[in-house]
Amino acid sequence: MFASLHTARIATRGVQAGGSLQRLVARFNSALAARRQRRALAHLDPHLLSDVGLTADEARAEATRPLWDVPSNWRN
Repeated sequence: MFASLHTARIATRGVQAGGSLQRLVARFNSALAARRQRRALAHLDPHLLSDVGLTADEARAEATRPLWDVPSNWRN
C-alpha cells in the first residue's frame, strides 16, 4: 500500500504544482522575455554597454545565446 501511495504522489506532483501546460506557457514566456532583452542588448551602442559594465563582445555573446537558454532562477 505504501508503494501505491508514493507512486500516486509522484504521478500527481505536476498537477499539484499547477499543471504541465501552465509550466510550459511560463517557460515559453520566459524564453520570449530573454529574446526581447537580448535583442535590445544587441542594439546598444558601446557607450551604453560600458554603463552596464559589458563589452561589445560580451553583449554579442549574450545576444546570440539560444532562445531556451535562460537563467536557472527564471525556470521556477
